[in-house]
Amino acid sequence: MTNAMFFKRSVVFAGLVIVLAALATSISATPQNGSTASRYTVSTLPLPDNGTGDVSMDYIAFDPATNNLWVPGGNTGAVDVVDVGSRKVRQIQNLPTASVQNRGGTRVLGPSGVSIGEGVVYVGNRGSSEVCAFDARTLARGACAHLDSRPDGVAYVAPTKEVWVTTPGEQGIRVLDATTLIQKVKLTYPGNPEGYAVDAKRGRFYTNLEDKDRTVAIDLKTRATVATWNPACGGGGPHGLGLDEAAGHLFIGCDAAAEVMNVGGDGAILSKVDTGDGVDDIHYAPATHLLYVGAARAATLTIARADGAGKLTMVAQVATQNGARNGVVTKDGTVFLAHGGGVKLPALVVVSPAK
Repeated sequence: MTNAMFFKRSVVFAGLVIVLAALATSISATPQNGSTASRYTVSTLPLPDNGTGDVSMDYIAFDPATNNLWVPGGNTGAVDVVDVGSRKVRQIQNLPTASVQNRGGTRVLGPSGVSIGEGVVYVGNRGSSEVCAFDARTLARGACAHLDSRPDGVAYVAPTKEVWVTTPGEQGIRVLDATTLIQKVKLTYPGNPEGYAVDAKRGRFYTNLEDKDRTVAIDLKTRATVATWNPACGGGGPHGLGLDEAAGHLFIGCDAAAEVMNVGGDGAILSKVDTGDGVDDIHYAPATHLLYVGAARAATLTIARADGAGKLTMVAQVATQNGARNGVVTKDGTVFLAHGGGVKLPALVVVSPAK
C-alpha cells in the first residue's frame, strides 16, 4: 500500500469513527424488574469497512488468552481483530470473496465462521469454501483447507485436536485435523446442521438439524449419532447452542426464545425464556451461569441466569439496535454483538455493565 493510499484510507476511517461515535448511545435496559434499569449501557464500536459502506458479520469469537475479539467481515474480505481493552483494530486483509445472487440481489460472501483453538484461530470463508488457521497473536496465516461445499459454523474440538465444520448446503459436517487441516472424514445427516457445542466430559459434539427441528449428539471418537432430541422450536428450527458441561445442560436458541435441554439425561426441556424475534447464535458463560441472547429483529439483548436445575430466570432485557445478534462475552461482562439483518452499520454493538 502506498503512503497516499494509506493516508486516504486513514482519513476515511477516522471520519467514520467520528460519525459513529456521535451516534453511540447510552441506553438503559428494558428489564423485567426495575432494579436492572441502569445496569447496562449500549454503544457502537466502528470497524473499517474497506470502502464498502458496511461490514457483514455472522459468527464472532472472543479469545481470553489474548483479550482479542475476532470479527470476520464477509463483504470486506477481511477479519477484524479487536483488542477489547484498547479497542484498537488490526486487520487480516485481502481474503477471498465471491458475489452471489441472493433474494433478488447480489451478496458478497467472504470470511464468516470463526473458532478459537490453542494459540490458533480458525476462520471459515464462504467466498472461497476454505478454512484457514491464523496465529492468535501475530495473525500470520498457516494451513488452509479447501472444501467442495461452503462452510458455516467452525468449531475447534480440543479432545480430539480436530476442527469440525458444518456445511448445511450438503447437510454435512467435515472433520479436519487441527494442525494440517487435512480432511479426515465427511459426515452426512438428514437435515441442515446449524450451531455447535463441544462436550468434553461426555465426548460429544452437539448440533441442530435446523430444518427438521431436531438436536443431535455425535460421539467424538466413533462419530456416530448417539442421541436425537426434539427442542420443539417450531418452523424456524433451532439455531445457536451453548453448554454447561458440568450440569449437562444444553442451551438452544429458537427464533424468539431460548431453552435449556437436559443432555446429561433424557433430553427433556427444563425451562424456556422469551427473547424477542431474530435469534441466531447465543452465548452461555459457565463461570457466571449467565445466558446472553441477541434478537436482531426485536433489537434486544436478553440476559438470563440458569440455576442448577436448569431453570432460567430473567436478569435483564437491554434495548440494542436492529440487526444486533450473535453476541459474545468478554472477561469483564461486556457483550459484543455482530450486526446483520440487512441494516447497514460498519460497527459492533457493545453492551457494557454500568460501573
